[in-house]
Amino acid sequence: MRHALPPEDLARDERFVRNSFMVRATDPRLTAMPAEKRARRAPLNPDRADGPEAARALMHGIFTGEIQALEGAGRTCWDFPIGDGADEAPFELKLDMARQCWDEARHCEISVKLGDWMGTDIGEFAESVFLYEAACNPDPVLRLTGVNRALEGLAIDVFNTMREFGIQAGDPVLEFCEDWMLADEVTHVKMGSDWLRRLTADDPDRRTRALEFQRVVDKLFSLGGARGEEDDSPIKLARRFRELAGFNTEEIDEIAALSTESRQDLADVQDRAAAQAAATTSGER
Repeated sequence: MRHALPPEDLARDERFVRNSFMVRATDPRLTAMPAEKRARRAPLNPDRADGPEAARALMHGIFTGEIQALEGAGRTCWDFPIGDGADEAPFELKLDMARQCWDEARHCEISVKLGDWMGTDIGEFAESVFLYEAACNPDPVLRLTGVNRALEGLAIDVFNTMREFGIQAGDPVLEFCEDWMLADEVTHVKMGSDWLRRLTADDPDRRTRALEFQRVVDKLFSLGGARGEEDDSPIKLARRFRELAGFNTEEIDEIAALSTESRQDLADVQDRAAAQAAATTSGER
């Protein structure tokens, strides 16, 4: 089996459609809107005119994200030899990642059934592989922060948001399934927090690099500000569950600040794309 499998080689069948977050962010149908309309957001709830559609899209994103989380944890089991060196992984860490693979495989099955429950077909919405990309770092500690602290941290926020949606919609199936998976994600993040401290206990420089990598990934996973603490954030930062998973208040505050930065970055990218499209149209006349 190959080591360090690149994202473009992930196995998918003909049902899956792949594109990037940047392609979606600069969709001409979006950038053609006035800036104030592009920036308009709303919390995910059943009262939104597009609430059910937005929930189905998020559920499909959860499903593809769970596939990538399974692939990321599985690669960590395989890519590194057993040991305590900088490019090795302790056997106990591999056992934790194997347990996580078991959980993620179950989450994939649950998410497929929930998608069917909500009226969604596999491939109805596009897949982006930026989640798996966080699992490609050659340093096992940085990979751990990318997967178990950042990716699984995002999963905590998303599952809690979907659980709340199920409660508001009076859907006990959605509420129960999301609550069940949320408990697993808290465990996964806690494993990452514990292993980060353990593997870097005598190497503060490595811990600094790992936390900096996590900040980069957390900003990416803020999804242009969709995940945050603003009143209009569709995906709310789940502070209490993050605390249970080993995050302290300062770390959570930093993620909230990164989300605000990510929102502005997305607005800047879309403004540039809109200006470029307008200039092209003007030049063709």
